[in-house]
Amino acid sequence: MDRAAARALVELCVDVREAREPAVLVLRNPAGSDFCPDISFDPLEFQPDPASAVAAVRAPVVCAISGECSGPGLEIALACDVRLCDASARFAMRDALQGRLPAWGGTQRLPRAIGASRANAMLLLGAEVDAATALEWGLAHAVEADLDEAVDRWLDELTSAGPLALEFAKEAVHRGSELPLADGLRLEGDLNHQLAATEDRAEGLAAFFDKRPPDFAGR
Repeated sequence: MDRAAARALVELCVDVREAREPAVLVLRNPAGSDFCPDISFDPLEFQPDPASAVAAVRAPVVCAISGECSGPGLEIALACDVRLCDASARFAMRDALQGRLPAWGGTQRLPRAIGASRANAMLLLGAEVDAATALEWGLAHAVEADLDEAVDRWLDELTSAGPLALEFAKEAVHRGSELPLADGLRLEGDLNHQLAATEDRAEGLAAFFDKRPPDFAGR
């Protein structure tokens, strides 16, 4: 990843966030290449960073990973909601071995995804994790033989759901994980009240009683 690619990713995320249209964002590398083995610039010099931009997208973000996914590339993947990979995928965070710290949220998102002990092995020792281990640890949500087919399947499922419900569910998970249980439950209730006043909620109920697929508009 060079500066131009990082800037393009940030701008794309801002566009998706500000459009307020139903969306699912998919990040993946071209076939036959690595997802992101490294970057060609100092991550501290790039603000806002791509991982923060990805995390700020309200819509679901899916990444499909093949080949090496290391350092800042892994930090971007950790900011996604769903991580798919194929058997060639390899994950590592070797920043400390290179005399630097992860600068795009890796020290915080990695232990939240796989636990502190496993994160320490990757952050302190630079341990590389293969696809099967990533699935076992929760770093990957699925290992797929055909990533294109898997992405299409996840897209079909996500785009058939209510976009506002997906957005609110994502908000509840991310904000609620930082709150005590009682406050998290209160947040869930507040979001349900907001959703109840939307056209999508009314359409979902009407479709249920009419025994037909819903036609959500994201309003």
